[in-house]
Amino acid sequence: QVQLVESGGGLVQPGGSLRLSCAASGSFRSINAMGWYRQAPGKERELVATISTGGSTNYADSVKGRFTISRDNAKNTVSLEMNSLKSEDPAVYYCNAWIVIITAPYGMSYWGKGTLVTVSS
Repeated sequence: QVQLVESGGGLVQPGGSLRLSCAASGSFRSINAMGWYRQAPGKERELVATISTGGSTNYADSVKGRFTISRDNAKNTVSLEMNSLKSEDPAVYYCNAWIVIITAPYGMSYWGKGTLVTVSS
């Protein structure tokens, strides 16, 4: 069984920083793209950033220049460094990964349970 577990959320003041981490565990053959999404109250889940196996990244316009996504393929982890946090950034942040499990020939999308980020003075 594959699991994605996020950590690092919390309360931060405007302009502050947080680092989110996500670790994949279980039985799988490989992990393809990984990413972070967020969902604020009353809004749809939206993409924050993605990163390919090779390290190519993609960011939502709203976080470009402030957030940095990275991954450690050896440890099956993905991280999101969030700087200059704004009042529009609070949300539940979800880790996502396309994982090829041992019993399947193709990848499937897996989600973590989410970690809450609050920005408030």
